[in-house]
Amino acid sequence: MARLEEAGIACARLRDVHDLAEQPQLAARERWRRVGSPAGPLRALLPPLTLPGGEEARMGGVPALGQHTGALLRAAGMTDGESAALRRDGAVA
Repeated sequence: MARLEEAGIACARLRDVHDLAEQPQLAARERWRRVGSPAGPLRALLPPLTLPGGEEARMGGVPALGQHTGALLRAAGMTDGESAALRRDGAVA
């Protein structure tokens, strides 16, 4: 990295998820929120774009597996019988 920087070549360090979670600017800019989940409370990031003076993004909880499956299948035009068959066959939760 030092040699690249000394040579004036654009570069950056490759970061992993742990590095992202520990990024000090995210805490300094108050980007973390607590949300509920079936496994308990989790830290979640606000969406990347927020406008000054605008409403804060709604940060709902993480849904349980299959929580919205029925509604989504109905919205896609499936009957209750068709969605029950998918559940029975293990195709959906």
